[in-house]
Amino acid sequence: MNCHLKAISREEHAAFVAARPSVSHMQVPAWGDVKSDWRAQSLGWFDEGDRLVGAGLVLLRPLPRLKRYLAYLPEGPVIDWTAPDLEQWLAPMLAYLKKQGAFSVKMGPPVVARRWSAEAVKAAIAAPQAGRLREVAATAHEPGASDVADRLRRMGWQQTEPGAEDGFAAGQPRYVFQVPMAGRSLEEVYRGLNQQWRRNIKKAEKAGVKVVQGDYEDLPAFHEIYVETAERDRFLPRPLSYFQRMWTALRAEHPDRMRLYLARHEGEVLAAATMLTVGEHVWYSYGASTGRRREVQPNNAIQWRMMSDAHERGAGVYDFRGITDTLEEDNHLLGLLRFKVGSGGEAVEYLGEWDFPLSKVLHKAFDLYMSRR
Repeated sequence: MNCHLKAISREEHAAFVAARPSVSHMQVPAWGDVKSDWRAQSLGWFDEGDRLVGAGLVLLRPLPRLKRYLAYLPEGPVIDWTAPDLEQWLAPMLAYLKKQGAFSVKMGPPVVARRWSAEAVKAAIAAPQAGRLREVAATAHEPGASDVADRLRRMGWQQTEPGAEDGFAAGQPRYVFQVPMAGRSLEEVYRGLNQQWRRNIKKAEKAGVKVVQGDYEDLPAFHEIYVETAERDRFLPRPLSYFQRMWTALRAEHPDRMRLYLARHEGEVLAAATMLTVGEHVWYSYGASTGRRREVQPNNAIQWRMMSDAHERGAGVYDFRGITDTLEEDNHLLGLLRFKVGSGGEAVEYLGEWDFPLSKVLHKAFDLYMSRR
């Protein structure tokens, strides 16, 4: 198929997303408003009959002192990745972005490569003959993923190599943890939780932990314990204004695009989390918890409430987002991986992010600049 590409309106883009069962929350028009330090454009692919058949949100970041841009399509674009003529989809995108002044294009194909069951991940952690998840035999290989990767390489795309903290480094996570919900009752999802999760959920209920939905006014309470979490888990926290902007932008696009949950005990917020929804895909986006009164298990309580609400809304998958690829006991992120594995879902590897240098000199200079920041 011969595709042609042009800029489309937010309304066209939003309608295209709404007609699909699952699109990344980073490929909706409002995500461009969230990333206010980038310039956003909505792109549309059209077939010979001038029908919109693909869309992508591209974020443009300028090089310092130059009118040249890094073009970034996080977890996108939304095109037919199974198409035998993949080049016909991507070549027009590269040509268009080059005219826009892009010196390099980065994208994250929403293509799953491999899956590991919770049991396989648990066994790998318990007896780590392999130091990384990528070295563990997968439970399932997705057909066609390796073919997509091979074709991208032949076109000149370069795969970004996963780092030591893959899933939590720059860019979007290559490894995530998901709980499949399609075709399962909530009771079946609950039975899939491990014994510790079920015990902790009951313990929280018995202790009187109440999980409620919050509003814009509750974001400062979330942010206070989020900053505490960042210090404890050694990551750089985002400012409160980021979450306020996210709330305003995403909910303006769809009133249920973003939710905030708070776990309270005796009037104190002990845990909080944000949840994002696009179609049948629900993400646990940001989480926070205080070190106080951890024995009442607010984290399990808040996750189970979010999973239950996601199921009620018809979610096909509940996505815990990034996990570390490292299985070594001394890795400070291993505890978070263990927590997510307890949900009974599966570890999922995507094809990762890919770069196409339109100017090799500027692409290399930008990599050097980013590495020194």
